[in-house]
Amino acid sequence: MIFKKYRNFIFDLDGTIYKGESFIDGAIETINTIKGFADKVIFVSNKTTDLPEEYYYLLKSAGANVDEADFITSSMVIKNFLIKNYVGKNFFSISEQKFIDYISKSGLHYTSLFDKVDIVIITLDRTFNFNKLEIAAKAIENGARFFAANIDDTCPVERGEITDAGSIISALEKRTHKKLELHFGKPSVFMQDFIKSKFNGNLDNTLLIGDRINTDIFMANQMKIDSALVSTGIKNYEYDSPQYHPTYRLNSVVDLIKW
Repeated sequence: MIFKKYRNFIFDLDGTIYKGESFIDGAIETINTIKGFADKVIFVSNKTTDLPEEYYYLLKSAGANVDEADFITSSMVIKNFLIKNYVGKNFFSISEQKFIDYISKSGLHYTSLFDKVDIVIITLDRTFNFNKLEIAAKAIENGARFFAANIDDTCPVERGEITDAGSIISALEKRTHKKLELHFGKPSVFMQDFIKSKFNGNLDNTLLIGDRINTDIFMANQMKIDSALVSTGIKNYEYDSPQYHPTYRLNSVVDLIKW
């Protein structure tokens, strides 16, 4: 069995453990089997539409043997960075309200007045509209920093995929002729450092499992750990580069305890 080769595990969530509101068949059983064997298991998500604790409650309510401290989101990572560097500054975000409220609690102030914005933050926004794009663009042109909580082009849902932050970033880069400065989800160094802190810097015998080859698998390659690419999430367009090479290709996470 694959999982018995490792002592530590990093699981992606969307497209790997569930899609939308539906769990992947056998995912909870897989988590519980591995949790009973492993030294440490954590869950990492680039998604920002829910609070970090809500991802814990979602898995817990489905019967997973998890702790709240097991979860990392890109919201947590960017909030940690902003607290260290930008307390008291004004931000505008193309995001949903939960993300705005979450960042506001870190000591920053939300504004939609483009000439008052110090930082623009891009992330998944199912309420996205043209007006938000123009506020962000004008703020960036006016000198605001250009950050993103994540860079995923799409997000897997039950019936396919929806537009995510990466597509909006591309539109803003073309609109403003300015490049994204920093991002904080997978596979960024900020996320890598956050993950390493959970393992006290020791990633020996660690396997990362995810559905996205250019973030999950790329990050595992950068961190020099093994990886498993599952086919239950997004449609991956193959990349001709060794930095996108998974150790295993699986139909789903269930294969971890079956192979």
